[in-house]
Amino acid sequence: MDEKTICRNIKKLRKQNNLTLEKLADLTGLTKGYLSKVERSQKAPPYSTLNKIADALGLEVTSIFEKNIEPLNDIRISFQKKNESKIIKATSQLSGYDYEILAANKPGKNMEPFIIHSPHKIIKMYCHEGEEFIYVMEGRLEFLYGEDTYILEQGDNVYFDSCVPHSGKSLGDKKAMLLVVIYFYKRNRQ
Repeated sequence: MDEKTICRNIKKLRKQNNLTLEKLADLTGLTKGYLSKVERSQKAPPYSTLNKIADALGLEVTSIFEKNIEPLNDIRISFQKKNESKIIKATSQLSGYDYEILAANKPGKNMEPFIIHSPHKIIKMYCHEGEEFIYVMEGRLEFLYGEDTYILEQGDNVYFDSCVPHSGKSLGDKKAMLLVVIYFYKRNRQ
C-alpha cells in the first residue's frame, strides 16, 4: 500500500461521512491545513495520527489501508491467516518503520495490534493518547521513554502510558521485530 492511496482513502472516507476538513480537524485535534496536506499526499501521517483520523470517522484505522473501501459489518471475531496480513513498508515520512497490520478486519477494536520492524535510527519521538505494549520478538531495541533509555532484548516487554514522548531503534545488524499493541481512548463522536 503506497502513501498516496492512504491519503486518497482519508479524503474519500471523510467525504463519505459528510465531514468538512474543518469538522474533521475539530474531531481529531489536528489543524485543517495539516489534514489538507495529508489528503493531497504532501504529508504522510504517522500511525497514531491515522488512528485519530479513523476514530473521528467512526472507522478502524485499518480501513484507511483498504484498496476497496466498504462499510464495516459488526463482527465479534477476527481470524487472520499468516499470509493475509497487510504490510506497510518503511518510508521517511512513516519514520522508517515497517508495519504488519494484525486483526485488520475486526471493527470496533479497543486495541490496535501490529508487528513493527524497527529502524536503526530514531527519526522522531511519538506522543499520543492511550497506552502501549511492546514485546521484542527478535533482536534488540533501544527504547526511549521521556528522559529514560531502556535496552530490550528478545522476550523483554514494556507497557507504558503513550502520552509521554517515546521511540525506539534497533541495535545490531538486524532490525528488531516487535509485537506492538496500542490502546487508544475512543472519543465521543458528534
